[in-house]
Amino acid sequence: MNVDLDAVLAAFTAMQKWEIIAVILGILYVILAAKESVWCWVSGFFSTLIYTLLFWEGELLSSALLNFYYMGMSIYGFILWKRGEGRDDTHLAVTSWPVSTHLFAIVVGVLFSLFAGYLLATYTEARLPYLDASVMVFSVFATWMLAQKILENWLYWMVIDVAAITLYWSTGYHVTIILFTIYAILSLYGYFSWRKSKEGL
Repeated sequence: MNVDLDAVLAAFTAMQKWEIIAVILGILYVILAAKESVWCWVSGFFSTLIYTLLFWEGELLSSALLNFYYMGMSIYGFILWKRGEGRDDTHLAVTSWPVSTHLFAIVVGVLFSLFAGYLLATYTEARLPYLDASVMVFSVFATWMLAQKILENWLYWMVIDVAAITLYWSTGYHVTIILFTIYAILSLYGYFSWRKSKEGL
């Protein structure tokens, strides 16, 4: 794949100041989440608030609704992590799921993705409907896992980010590709950081 540098530079130049702020807050959200800081949810809330308004204004309704969901999860995650700070271990503990639970979750996620992809393919003119639906469905699921401090959420995010890069490459969102590449790298950092926390290192 060849990167169109002119298109990337043009996209950066065309970015609104609010979009730049949302990107910075989004990156800060992932870094703070990896450090298990409850303030990640505050950063995430304002990032997704901006994106919700931008996508709504741009008539990208499904993206706006997804970011509206993220706003709700930011409030939920903040409350959940804040309550965990009152425990003896001073924070909500990182936990893991057994393989069987992950297999069940993946099967359910794939089924929902196929259903959502079918609806998009049948009733809209969405590009790459099944890939788009898969990114949406598993993003919703992985965000809930992150709020619950399930260690493997970071592994899901790595796959989601790669899928999103493929999706946005095919649809010409070059700046977003760079952002999701950063997210994928930070997800790797988040996984090892949380694994150390879980093992008490």
